[in-house]
Amino acid sequence: MKKLSLMVWLMAALGALNAQHVEVLDFPAFEQRLKTHSDTLFVYNFWATWCRPCVKEMPYFEQLNQEFAHKKVKVVFVSLDFPDQLERLVQPFVEKKNIQSEVVLLNAPNYNEWIDKVSPKWTGSIPATLLSMPAKGIHDFKEQAFEYEELSQWVSSTLNKLHP
Repeated sequence: MKKLSLMVWLMAALGALNAQHVEVLDFPAFEQRLKTHSDTLFVYNFWATWCRPCVKEMPYFEQLNQEFAHKKVKVVFVSLDFPDQLERLVQPFVEKKNIQSEVVLLNAPNYNEWIDKVSPKWTGSIPATLLSMPAKGIHDFKEQAFEYEELSQWVSSTLNKLHP
């Protein structure tokens, strides 16, 4: 019985270690991340748990993050859910879907103050995605849902411009 209890405790502890932590950022902190100079192409995907097209495309971003990791591409899921939904909705969603990419929750409820700072093209609809690499002048935005092939082609095309 002691061995069984120990095994259950160890499995729970390991599961907790592997659980994805969702960081809550206000817009100034997120904006600093957008401006960070790095040799990595960041793929910021704006989504919410209630957005069906967002949820549908998440596996494509996860696949992209794995397949392009060696090319210095990093996916960051930016949740637009309300901060008070973090523990009740967002964190359980991330764990249930086994999201491996970084996830942040943007605590910036007045969208009109910051949407244009992400991209002047953004009307506010989600899903929306930003490719960003300030060090190389990359700031490309699309307000749409993706299939994997289109997403992969967009990222590949951007990388090819960096390394012709």
